[in-house]
Amino acid sequence: MIEFVLAYLIGSIPTGYIIVKVFTGQDIRTIGSGSTGATNVKRVMGKKWFFTVMLLDAIKGAIPVLLAKTFLPDEYGLAAVLAAVGVLIGHSKSIFLKFTGGKSVASGVGTIFALNWIAGLVIAGIWAVITYFTKYVSVGSIIALIISPFLMWYLKQPVAYVIYCALGALYIVYLHRENIKRLIKGEENKVR
Repeated sequence: MIEFVLAYLIGSIPTGYIIVKVFTGQDIRTIGSGSTGATNVKRVMGKKWFFTVMLLDAIKGAIPVLLAKTFLPDEYGLAAVLAAVGVLIGHSKSIFLKFTGGKSVASGVGTIFALNWIAGLVIAGIWAVITYFTKYVSVGSIIALIISPFLMWYLKQPVAYVIYCALGALYIVYLHRENIKRLIKGEENKVR
C-alpha cells in the first residue's frame, strides 16, 4: 500500500499548474477547460510548453511504477499496478490543489510505458497519429487509451496490467465526459 500512497503524492505534483504560475502568475484552473494538463497549458503558453508539460507528466507517471517494479517485484505485477493507480488518481485529484487536476492522459501513458515500454511507445504513437489526423487531442487520448488493455493482452503481459489499462481507460474516458459532450455538439476545440 505504501507504493500507492507515494505514487499518489508524486502524481499529485501539479506540473502544468506550477509552470503556468511561475511563468505567467496565472492559475491555470481559471483558464480554458480548468484542467492543469498539457492541452490547457498550450492555450496559455503555446506548443513548446504543451510538449514540456506532457513529457514531465509522462515521466511523473513512469517513475513510481518503475520504482515499484524495481523494489517491490512480484509475480503478478500488483505493486506496479497499485503505483500506476496512485499516479492516475493523484494527477486528476491532486492533494496540493484541493483535489483538482488534469485528465491523467500523459501521466497514464507514462505508467503504461513503465509497465511495458513497447505498449507505451505504441500507445503514444496511436495518440499522435489520431490527434494529428482528427485535430482533436481528446479523440486521440480516448482512442489510444481504450486500445491499451487489448495491446497489453496481445503482448502477453500480466492480467493485472490488462485490468489496470481497462479500468484506467474507463476512468480517463470519464474525465473526458465534457470533451465528449462538446465533440457530439461539434464544439470541441481543435489543435491548430
